[in-house]
Amino acid sequence: MADQTATRTVLLILDMVSTFDFEHGAALHAQALRIAPRIARLKARIARRGGQCIYVNDHFGHWQSEFSRIVSLASEGTGADIVEILRPGADDLFILKPRHSAFYQTPLPLLLAKLDARVLVVTGIAAEACVLVTALEAHMRDYRVVVPVDCVASAYDARRQAARRVLQASGLETRGMRSIDRWLAGDREGD
Repeated sequence: MADQTATRTVLLILDMVSTFDFEHGAALHAQALRIAPRIARLKARIARRGGQCIYVNDHFGHWQSEFSRIVSLASEGTGADIVEILRPGADDLFILKPRHSAFYQTPLPLLLAKLDARVLVVTGIAAEACVLVTALEAHMRDYRVVVPVDCVASAYDARRQAARRVLQASGLETRGMRSIDRWLAGDREGD
């Protein structure tokens, strides 16, 4: 049986479903491709323990968009390799966002309340933008926030490192996958 913490854990996958046709898109795609397999493993582990996955994605200024259309566009373009690794499953949820934060002008707060979420694991791109503001806003809303540092990316490593320093200085948990694996398995020494 899944423990209470695991069932109240929600994995947020930010902006990994993309065509990457924007400034710095090629560099960001390369880094996103590097982290996608780790996010997929984390997603499977959280799901096995009763947690939930929510894909949070930009709608790229297309206000008529729906998530399945964004997945389709990404599958036809540069992001096809990432979609293949992180293809949303039938039990996954999704939110479209108009700006950087997953919370800003989205139904995410209502969805998290419905899920009785307590822990948010924030992954995806870009560390210095969407990941950073989403994690900080979740922290302000009193969620326990965990940012797996090897499951976030930026077009440039210096930006990723700067975001990590801000997250740590703000009191958020930044861990590697091994530490998160132990935590998900019930080893609370890392808490």
